[in-house]
Amino acid sequence: MRKIIILFAALLLISCGSTKNRSTTQSTFSGKHELVDYQTFKVDEYSQDESYGYTEKNPIKVGGVTEGPMNERRFLNALAGPNGEKISYYRMGSCCHFKTQNSPTGTGLLDKYSVTYKGATKEIVLYINMYDVDLLKVPVGFTLKK
Repeated sequence: MRKIIILFAALLLISCGSTKNRSTTQSTFSGKHELVDYQTFKVDEYSQDESYGYTEKNPIKVGGVTEGPMNERRFLNALAGPNGEKISYYRMGSCCHFKTQNSPTGTGLLDKYSVTYKGATKEIVLYINMYDVDLLKVPVGFTLKK
């Protein structure tokens, strides 16, 4: 039993230590997100891709595995509504199995977040991948929090 626990711990440490960009597109992203403060990522770019974050095929990749849930919130905390409105969000749950080398099991799940702001006319759902990492961008329809 002790050998199994040690083996699992070693696999977890190895898989969590990888920050290699596994995106299929070329990127100059170093694999480490900069923080504005402990609760918020620094995001400098706006996505022009209307599917970015809005579909399971093109999720926002915040990375971190062990800090994954915190990284999801750090990303969302950087966002504002289209006119700078304060957003609120909650995690709806997980979905959408996918393969990843950044998980001890070789698979991961996306987290779905409901995001709203004053004046929003419909529920907005963003898909976030806490296993893989890539350059963070502001999804179409959002701005950055001041």
